[in-house]
Amino acid sequence: MYPTLKRILDAVGSLVVLLLLAPLLVLVALLVLLVDGRPVFFRQVRPGLDEKPFLMVKFRTMSAAPVADDGDESARVTKLGKMLRRTSIDELPSLWNIACGDMSFVGPRPLLVAYLGIYSQRHSQRHAVRPGLTGLAQVAGRNLLPWKERLDLDAEYLEKQSFLLDITILGVTIVEVFRRRGIEQADGSTMARLKPGYESD
Repeated sequence: MYPTLKRILDAVGSLVVLLLLAPLLVLVALLVLLVDGRPVFFRQVRPGLDEKPFLMVKFRTMSAAPVADDGDESARVTKLGKMLRRTSIDELPSLWNIACGDMSFVGPRPLLVAYLGIYSQRHSQRHAVRPGLTGLAQVAGRNLLPWKERLDLDAEYLEKQSFLLDITILGVTIVEVFRRRGIEQADGSTMARLKPGYESD
């Protein structure tokens, strides 16, 4: 029952927010175009509900510089991109993914397709629901959490999901966005890539 209600709320809510934020979205798109050039949007295939791939959309925040050997992409983030990430504005185009049914407001964050063969059996259950714009792991520490703890929280969300939990996560997310915490490590790097054996790290 709740998954059906949640999908209706996601569809209506995302369209309303897109309409309200349309002027901001246009302004940011122009800024990215003028400051960092094309493309304005970052598009990448991510696994969604039941591991079905979809094209996730965000504002582009990185240059075309090569990725570091450990997968850290912090050196590629542009000055404008850092500002967009710290304010979470880069995530706003993903509202379109919510409207289309690829994502939800709340759920496990959509990660890389390459991670599908790395998850433990419990953690692979994260794809039993639509990925979210925010989630339990995001309000508990975002990129500062170790991978196992982060994925444990995703699994916990599946076990406890409810309307009240979703409202709580959305409320805490708004607070965390204004606090701008948990986006970068102390050295300025973002979350390292998930690797086999992550549960014992």
